[in-house]
Amino acid sequence: MTIEERRTALVFGGARGIGAAAVRKLAEDGFAVAFTYVSRPDSASELASSIRGGGGNAVAIRADSADPEAIRAAVSKAVDELGKLDAVVLNAGVLRLNTVDVVTLEELDLMIDVNIRGVFLAIQAAVAQMKDGGRVITIGSNTAERTGFRGSSVYQFTKAAVAAMVKGLALDLAPRRITVNNVQPGPTNTDMNAGSIEFLADRSPLKRVADPAEIAELVSYLAGPGSAYMTGASLTIDGGWIL
Repeated sequence: MTIEERRTALVFGGARGIGAAAVRKLAEDGFAVAFTYVSRPDSASELASSIRGGGGNAVAIRADSADPEAIRAAVSKAVDELGKLDAVVLNAGVLRLNTVDVVTLEELDLMIDVNIRGVFLAIQAAVAQMKDGGRVITIGSNTAERTGFRGSSVYQFTKAAVAAMVKGLALDLAPRRITVNNVQPGPTNTDMNAGSIEFLADRSPLKRVADPAEIAELVSYLAGPGSAYMTGASLTIDGGWIL
């Protein structure tokens, strides 16, 4: 297979949780996968080695999604290593919980920078290096539509912004047949929810939280040929969360 024929994907925030599950699933689907990480080089190295050990191709790239230059450099490195992109998954995100009376400017700026600006800039950089007919997949949150918790207002509005963003981007990229869709998970067994799993499971109609691999299955569908007629959509996968 030549570099032009190989399917390639880039996952921002791919070392842990939903991102790592998406990296594994895309590799199983036959993609060569680059992914970014920030704070856990050990997890990133282990994931890349595991995929390569199974016969796949994976590249770990350190890049902070709060840094525009790091975002652009990550895309360039992924393309240099693997070739032009077929898919990009925007999973990097941060959560800081505080009620409106005590949210700091630093917390506000960080969540806007990573969860909104970083997503837009990563898409902007990625589609410039993407094949026509490619896939853009954002990882949002069911809190864009459902009620969350006290202290989650900033996180919620950043995820609602992503859901709105994909609608416009879908129109921008339609002439190139690049689809743009948003996955909105509910509570999932990840580091972000560490310490709250039992509480969150009790509030779910299914009395459990999602496994990251379940979210990755939806990412896999959106990255594949069967989703070619779906664009501008936000797909909620949250076990019927009703709060």
